[in-house]
Amino acid sequence: MNKGYKFRIYPSIEQKIMFAKTFGCVRFIYNRMLSDQLEEKKSVTPAKYKGEFEWLREVDSLALCNAQMNLKRAFENRRKNPKHFGKPRFKSKKNRQSYSTNNQKGSVRIEDEKIRLPKIGLVKIKLHRQIVGKIKTVTITKTPSDKYYVSILTEYENQVLPIVPKKFLGLDYSMGELFVSSEGERADYPKYYRRAQKRLGRVQKKFSRSKKLGNNREKIRVVLSRVYEKVTNRRKDFLHKLSSRLVNENDAIAIEDLDLQAMAKRKRGGRFSFGKSISDNGWGMFTRMLEYKLDWQGKSLVKIDKWYSSSQFCSHCGYQNAETKNLSIRQWICPKCGAHHDRDVNAAINIKNEGMKILA
Repeated sequence: MNKGYKFRIYPSIEQKIMFAKTFGCVRFIYNRMLSDQLEEKKSVTPAKYKGEFEWLREVDSLALCNAQMNLKRAFENRRKNPKHFGKPRFKSKKNRQSYSTNNQKGSVRIEDEKIRLPKIGLVKIKLHRQIVGKIKTVTITKTPSDKYYVSILTEYENQVLPIVPKKFLGLDYSMGELFVSSEGERADYPKYYRRAQKRLGRVQKKFSRSKKLGNNREKIRVVLSRVYEKVTNRRKDFLHKLSSRLVNENDAIAIEDLDLQAMAKRKRGGRFSFGKSISDNGWGMFTRMLEYKLDWQGKSLVKIDKWYSSSQFCSHCGYQNAETKNLSIRQWICPKCGAHHDRDVNAAINIKNEGMKILA
């Protein structure tokens, strides 16, 4: 089984220069190989360019090989599923800067609160938790706010036996609250992005008014990146804590398999768009966390078909009330059994029951 870890690292000035060289070489080799492959219609290797460009020998050769593998994977994805994957694009230095390398005979290892990287040496690392397993690959990333991180992928033996589910939970997606559970719990997502919009607006105004190629512009760009980064980190922290608690308390969780991209798009002729609300609460990130955390413990995540009418059925007697298609109806009484329903809680209970049927 594989497991990933992410730690912040604190390179020296010389190591930052070496990281910058490696980022540039990996980006160059990827773009050059992509250009040649589009023209010549055949794959090439990084070794072809090392004779012409001697400076490629200064950086880790495995980083260049991984760039080749990423390009190969991009073409394979395009060939297998052209509707989902577009043509491989050229990389820009304005986007996230990163490269990956492999551990060969201990070339990557932890030594006294430091991590040894090929061609870089020992780099100070903040080990906030213990690493389990053998290190396979590492990815070094530089964020727009000029922070450096290392993502470590390890391999370890862990035979997890599937658990026979006894405690089920259903989650109904809520745009404003993230979810409403079958137990009546509401996530009450704090809406970090909307809280930060006033500050983001002020900093963005300063950035747009600053002179291009000026010294002050780069300082404001870093400040702007840090505001965005803080929003992202707060969202991830909230979702990690919430997903871990739900996974530890339940044996199986049922959710709807929603198409968030379609929901976020502005409808033709419509005046409103929910893209900001959907992107802010991070439902897609939350479901991925649930999936791999449940898998670690041998538990199950059940995805219900998105066309299942969870809001229309009475969770007590099964009566289908077509009037609940109107989203403004938040409370309703079943005409058949007289049960009083909160729309979201009732939908979550129906999702839970449908998930139990699927697992059974």
